[in-house]
Amino acid sequence: MKQLKVFIADDHLLIREGLKKILSGEKEFIVVGESGDPDEVLDFINENEVDILILDLNMPGRSGLDVLKHVKKIKPETKVLILSMYPEDQFGERTIKAGASGYITKESASDELLNALKKIAKGGNYISQAFAEKLLYKIKSTNEQKPHELLSDRELQIMILMAKGKTQVEISNELALSTSTVNTYRSRILEKLKLKSNAEIIRYALQNNLL
Repeated sequence: MKQLKVFIADDHLLIREGLKKILSGEKEFIVVGESGDPDEVLDFINENEVDILILDLNMPGRSGLDVLKHVKKIKPETKVLILSMYPEDQFGERTIKAGASGYITKESASDELLNALKKIAKGGNYISQAFAEKLLYKIKSTNEQKPHELLSDRELQIMILMAKGKTQVEISNELALSTSTVNTYRSRILEKLKLKSNAEIIRYALQNNLL
């Protein structure tokens, strides 16, 4: 049986170690690399054969969504499983549209991770039943986009961090961006959502189940 080559992209060492431990007991998977640096991830995938990339969305400097889009450009055959701290409601649909084969949260049990990997390995896609039902309801109910759905991937990520009460300095540190860049994103977010303050961003996020 051919072992499937897995690469783990997450900027938290403990998460990477935990994933390697889970996969070490599975004969059909072999971890061929790991990194918390988005550029290292892309370089490795560009130069090596990787069957499945386990990808965190919250990467420093370059968002996980950006990494996903680049991977699908340079190695479209590489399957990507998103493993994120963000609930599916926030980024699930965007990642699937960008080419991910599955989306699970970091709160998921190890057996769900393995189920997702095995389904993806066979050419399938994996999202939770609850999220699948929400997507189906959304498709049936309306084609109208909500204002936050018009935000770029990075804008949505920063908006959610702001809605969680994080300061611009905290956001810049977490995403490895300058405070002036974060401030520029904030201005765009307020303009696109037609809001005037961080308090209104928090209220909007709560009303639209983004937290």
